Amino acid sequence: MDTQQNTALTRALAEIPGPLPARGVIHIAIPHTDRFTVVGNHLAQHPGLSCTAVGIAVRIQSLPQGVEVGIKALAARCREGEKRVAAALRELEAFGYLQRVRDRLPSGRVITRTVFCNQPTALLHPRSPAAAPTPPRAPAQTETPAPPATEQPMPPAPPTPTGLPGPSETPSPEAPALLPVPPPQPQPQLPQSSPFVPLPPSLPLVPPPTAPKPPPRPLPRPSELTPELGRAATAFLCDLHRHAPRFVLTETDVRQLVPGVAAWLERGAHPDAMRHALTDDPPVPLRRPALLLKHRVTELLPPPPPGLQERAALARRPRITVTPFQTCDDCDRAFRSPTPGHCRDCREDRAYREYRTADVQTAA
Repeated sequence: MDTQQNTALTRALAEIPGPLPARGVIHIAIPHTDRFTVVGNHLAQHPGLSCTAVGIAVRIQSLPQGVEVGIKALAARCREGEKRVAAALRELEAFGYLQRVRDRLPSGRVITRTVFCNQPTALLHPRSPAAAPTPPRAPAQTETPAPPATEQPMPPAPPTPTGLPGPSETPSPEAPALLPVPPPQPQPQLPQSSPFVPLPPSLPLVPPPTAPKPPPRPLPRPSELTPELGRAATAFLCDLHRHAPRFVLTETDVRQLVPGVAAWLERGAHPDAMRHALTDDPPVPLRRPALLLKHRVTELLPPPPPGLQERAALARRPRITVTPFQTCDDCDRAFRSPTPGHCRDCREDRAYREYRTADVQTAA
């Protein structure tokens, strides 16, 4: 089931005069007519109290006189456990909002009274006694009291002739003439409880746009679009939906993408490699396959193959010949030689034996 939209909240936001802030909380202040408690900002925004302590203080302040506000009683009313309630009460007691006073009844029983003050700073700086109420005004026929002796009424200024400045309006020869100031534009009035100040109408509420994006790169084209390349690219695009069913192209899309695919074929790309590069991992859902193919054909274009000069340079590169290992026929020792046979020691030994045999035969 879909989430229901709060249309009443939307209408209330539309009725707030003036521009809304771009970030932060937006207050919708509806005056309370019953069942409300006045909480000062010194408590709601106290930097030294935790949110649990502030919430416990508001709960205690909203309770009527004589209700039990001990640890167990508050834990039964709130979701916080006894440990958190006890820690919050200790915080309130440390900042003067709560005080536990022991008192003795006339019967001799000692009890503990819990006193909560909604504004403890006012107890440290008591206000001056209230001024005496102002007596009601006498009717118009009664005689008005005379002003005190210390207050002497100023005599009215003599009337000045029309067109001449008064004594306080004497123009100075050195002062420049003042230009007429246009009347200030009326600002939209916010509710009294709203903490926001309306922005001047000259300031834009929408952030400036980001830097413009560079234009997209053009579709690659082969050096010469021969008929063979055009037919091969057209066949590749028309057969693409058989391997990737979501890439169904129209005749116009195929005609626009043929030069880019021909550029891939000219650079020696294999059709299977092209198909995997252009159709693998598409976004879901795929709304415009032709635009995705155009982007991938442009951005994933392989580098051109080496030309004749590069191939000739590779052919002229000196080759390093590695002599293979051979196994000696007499001692099975490994040695490097292009042909199999005997190692150096065995060759020297065989030459020495042949020399000795020849020497013995000569002597005989």
